[in-house]
Amino acid sequence: MAHFVKLDETNHVIEKIVAEQEFIDTLDGTWIQTSYNTYGGVHSDGGTPLRKNFAGVGNIYDADRDAFYESKPYPSWTLDGDTCLWEAPESLPDDDKDYMWNEETKKWVEVTE
Repeated sequence: MAHFVKLDETNHVIEKIVAEQEFIDTLDGTWIQTSYNTYGGVHSDGGTPLRKNFAGVGNIYDADRDAFYESKPYPSWTLDGDTCLWEAPESLPDDDKDYMWNEETKKWVEVTE
């Protein structure tokens, strides 16, 4: 059994199922396999990563990169071509505090509530 996603005409994921390839081959539409163990182009068990990231409903499939990624969260963020993860213009502070992104200032803001 493997995870598969169905794409719409704009290459957005609209459905996800676990099935055998033989069953997928009987379905209409565009279905692509995705790996539960793949994130940021790395396979968590040391295997071969598949399509950069485990796909979810609403994600985008980029055929040129053969990769899944989420929709762009903020206009200032850029897609890392190696990981297909979105990156903020500055790194998230590494101090165990909670932060949220402020697009107006393009800075991480500590959440104090």
